[in-house]
Amino acid sequence: MDGKLLIFSAPSGSGKTTIVKSLLQKLKNLEFSVSACSRSMREGEVHARDYHFLSPEEFRSKIDKNEFIEWEEVYNGSYYGTLKSELERIWKKGNHVVFDVDVLGGLNLKKQFGDRALAIFVMPPSVEELRLRLENRGTETPDSLEKRIGKAMKEMAYAKEFDRIIVNNKLGDAIAEAEKVVAEFIAK
Repeated sequence: MDGKLLIFSAPSGSGKTTIVKSLLQKLKNLEFSVSACSRSMREGEVHARDYHFLSPEEFRSKIDKNEFIEWEEVYNGSYYGTLKSELERIWKKGNHVVFDVDVLGGLNLKKQFGDRALAIFVMPPSVEELRLRLENRGTETPDSLEKRIGKAMKEMAYAKEFDRIIVNNKLGDAIAEAEKVVAEFIAK
């Protein structure tokens, strides 16, 4: 199979999900890899579209059965990962796999797939801007906001390990840059 992997990682609130959704609409032969997670479904989310929602017990069982390409315990008892079956499903259709994953998961995927993967880090313009974006979502408590900001600062330290960094200062510009970078990689 000659399918490629496009890995997008970023701190929460950086705009990566919006960029990924735009790419999926505009570029042919891209398909989103639906991650698995052990957190509760949020309002408006759909199982197998947004995530494969698993209980922590189900998640750990799949870890034990080696059903993940990568997984991470992002917060204590909160698991996220990529099921091997997702890649196989997408590549069988002749498509390239698009990932929207945690920073450590993204680096793990890049390490496993090497030149077959393009790892892109979406960087917020600043920590202050990131804080504003997260506050404007209205989904965070003061405590969870501080946890996300602390985690974001640690994640940004990994940016240099990615193949490309796209700074999302203006969303339209970030989307255009992502389209160009992805199209060039697929054409290789």
